[in-house]
Amino acid sequence: MHSIAWWPTLFVVVVATITDLRSRRIPNWLVLPFLIAGIAVSGWLHGWRGIGHSLSGLALGTLLFGILCWMGGMGMGDVKLCAAIGAWIGPGQLLTALVITGVTGGIMAVCWAIAGGFLGDLFKGTGDLIFGLKDRGLRPHSELILNNPLTRKMPYAPAIAIGTVVSFFSR
Repeated sequence: MHSIAWWPTLFVVVVATITDLRSRRIPNWLVLPFLIAGIAVSGWLHGWRGIGHSLSGLALGTLLFGILCWMGGMGMGDVKLCAAIGAWIGPGQLLTALVITGVTGGIMAVCWAIAGGFLGDLFKGTGDLIFGLKDRGLRPHSELILNNPLTRKMPYAPAIAIGTVVSFFSR
C-alpha cells in the first residue's frame, strides 16, 4: 500500500503541520476521516489481512504517542495524527517514521531552545524527566506538562511530518 498511501499522507501531514504551527492544534476534521480512509483502503486492497495491518499500525501509533500524551508531554492531536498515519502505513513503516520523528523532534527542540535562549532549561527539564522517573514513577512531571501555562510548547506535527515523509524513502 506504499504508493497509494503517499499522496493522502503527504496532504494530511502538510495541513496538520500548518494548523499546528498556526494554532497549536491538529483538527479532528483532518485526522479522523484520514484514519477511517486508511482502514477502508487497506481492507479494499488486501481484505481482512489489510484491515489487520492497518489496525496494527493504528494501535502502535496510539500506544506509543498515547503514553507520551498521558505523561503530559504531547497533545491528543499528535496522538490521533500518529494513529491515522499508522492506519495508512502499517506498524513496520510507522516504527521507522517514529524513530525519524524522534530524532527530528529532538533537533527541532534544541534549535528552538538555542533561538529562544533557553537551552539550559531544555537540558534541565530533559534531565528531570529522565532521572526523576525513579522518584516520580509514570506520573507526569508537574512543571513540564502541556497543561502548565508556564511550560514552553513546541508544535510537534512538523517533526511527525518529516519522519513520516522520510519513512517512505527508507523502505
